[in-house]
Amino acid sequence: MLAPKVIEVIHSLQQFIVEDVRTARRFLSKAKHPVPIEHLQFRELNEHTPEKEIASLLPYLLNADTGVMSEAGVPGIADPGAAIVSLAHTNGIKVIPLIGPSSIFLALMASGLNGQSFSFVGYLPVKRDERQKRLKELERSSNSEKKAQIFIETPYRNTQLLNDIVQCCRPETLLAIAADITGENEFIKTRSIKQWKVNLPELNKIPTVFILQASWQ
Repeated sequence: MLAPKVIEVIHSLQQFIVEDVRTARRFLSKAKHPVPIEHLQFRELNEHTPEKEIASLLPYLLNADTGVMSEAGVPGIADPGAAIVSLAHTNGIKVIPLIGPSSIFLALMASGLNGQSFSFVGYLPVKRDERQKRLKELERSSNSEKKAQIFIETPYRNTQLLNDIVQCCRPETLLAIAADITGENEFIKTRSIKQWKVNLPELNKIPTVFILQASWQ
């Protein structure tokens, strides 16, 4: 549920930069945009957009107030929207953030782990040996710096990542798993690696946030 002020701003805009036009149209339709969807203007910006094409969006930004929409979470946080926001700042265009759900921060809020000191490290390496090495580095860093380490994975690789976590990390290390946040099958639990090994959840193809924290208490 979006705040009334956010809905008000959405209704005031007629051009958008989005990750995917089809899902953006569906969202705006559900948000009851007063302008017929076919009359709204859209430009795509996603992980496949060449860097050289981002600058070409500047005239679009200068044309009228523009909304930036992400597929999930909020623009600019683990999201390609950061590139267009940077372009706006470079060219003196005012940027106004709006309240919206961020799975990363919602996961941290519900984890019970260190919300005073944490790092978001994004995606881990795809190759297994490199991923395992990175997990051990994150665990050591969590222990030495007393901070929580937050990361995500492409949903269809969640199972491989989880298996590596329980294999590489110490039994007493804490792991929060937050899957399908705000969805019908929301799952958020924090347990030690030793406890997780007894019963691993099925996370294949489910959007998930992982938070690792060494047990320094």
